[in-house]
Amino acid sequence: MILICFALKEEAAPFQKLVANKPDISIVLTGIGRQNAGKIVGKMLSPNSFQMVFTCGFAGGLNPDLKIGEVIFEMPVQIKDSQGLSLQERLVSAGAKPAKIYCADRIAITVAEKKRLREDTLVDAVEMESAAIHAVCAEHCIPCATIRVISDTANEDLPLDFNALARSDKNLDMGKLFLAIAKSPGKIGALMELQKKTKFAAEKLAAVLEKIVIAG
Repeated sequence: MILICFALKEEAAPFQKLVANKPDISIVLTGIGRQNAGKIVGKMLSPNSFQMVFTCGFAGGLNPDLKIGEVIFEMPVQIKDSQGLSLQERLVSAGAKPAKIYCADRIAITVAEKKRLREDTLVDAVEMESAAIHAVCAEHCIPCATIRVISDTANEDLPLDFNALARSDKNLDMGKLFLAIAKSPGKIGALMELQKKTKFAAEKLAAVLEKIVIAG
């Protein structure tokens, strides 16, 4: 049994279609942020026995060399599958790149913020859930790997400050989002472009995961 964690349905959608009839693969949507991820994954692991856990989804690029749709991965220890094969080698063969990934408490919105974060942490990308998921897996002695896809690069600003549009639990407040769009209709084009990029990124991530957990 493999548990694959995504924060958002948009991240998971392409892969969910591929594993609809795979009883040995479970997918859970955690919501955004460490608190949500740790709580949900903890509930999943307590009554269930999983061979491995993947924390997946979007990541913001901090390394300027990373492009939209590039899949990256990080794992704290060497992981081998049930056949004794190295997960790291299989990920590279599937097209993913090893990287240093930082788990933050907020979304990096601007190029300047991303640059500062890279200078402070010396990492390649940023997301918001993996540290909590790794911690819960460590408590249960279950191997865990972070597999993420770049959804926005180091060289681009996001069209809105999504941190300001979040509820207290870190998840997006749709009412605030619609109000922000109504106040700044000029942002609609940029938001549609972002939607295209994230859809493309989710499909690229699904293709790598398919090679690892289905074809592999």
